[in-house]
Amino acid sequence: MSANEDPRALAELLWGLRKPHTRGPRPAFDLARLADTAVKVADTEGLEAVSMHRVAAELGLTKMALYRYVKGKTELMAIMIEAAVGTPPDLSGAAGWRAKLEEYARGLSAAWRRHPWLPSITVGDRVMGPRETAWSERALSALTDAPLTERERLDAVMMVSHHIRATHLAATQGTQTWTDGSAAPIMRDLLLLNASRFPLLATAVAIPSTTTTREFGLLALLDGLERTITQRIHNNGDEQAASPPDPP
Repeated sequence: MSANEDPRALAELLWGLRKPHTRGPRPAFDLARLADTAVKVADTEGLEAVSMHRVAAELGLTKMALYRYVKGKTELMAIMIEAAVGTPPDLSGAAGWRAKLEEYARGLSAAWRRHPWLPSITVGDRVMGPRETAWSERALSALTDAPLTERERLDAVMMVSHHIRATHLAATQGTQTWTDGSAAPIMRDLLLLNASRFPLLATAVAIPSTTTTREFGLLALLDGLERTITQRIHNNGDEQAASPPDPP
């Protein structure tokens, strides 16, 4: 999806700030039903099947009638995203920031498995709705007590989200040559036959992996974040120990 043509109009739509029409017939549907209909089309036939004309036909409307609800495909996509993301996972049952972020990552991955088209259209400079925004807020809550700045916490959440997005996009687009897709067995055979030319790759693909690319990458990412947080705690402790006591 391209960048918003009118970000303010999208904000009004997604956050319930748009004034309802006062002229013409009363709308027969609400935005939720419209969004759910478009989501079902995308889930069953792919995002390319979604159009103003198609969604209007599914609802028994004319294309022009659909413009009473959304101003065009950009707005249609925006309400689809807001409907499809669902509710962020409850992290309260996980112990510690790392377990909470792992639970967040699992929830995000599950949402994108249900709607494989989501990762590709939730990128770029765009206005998000309150449900989608709640995912970032929930993930940030995992790092409330971590010795990081507010911006660093947001960066950490974005790193986790970007990693999950990248691995889902790779799987959806069939670019995981070494681990997934119909071409993977063929590539393995070719590499094994040409092991003298590509010895490192041939060795790597010959050994079954115990983790997915997504799992391994998330573990490595969180290991690095854990090291940063541990070092901050250690440094803060040293600073407090070195500080002179307050005068009586």
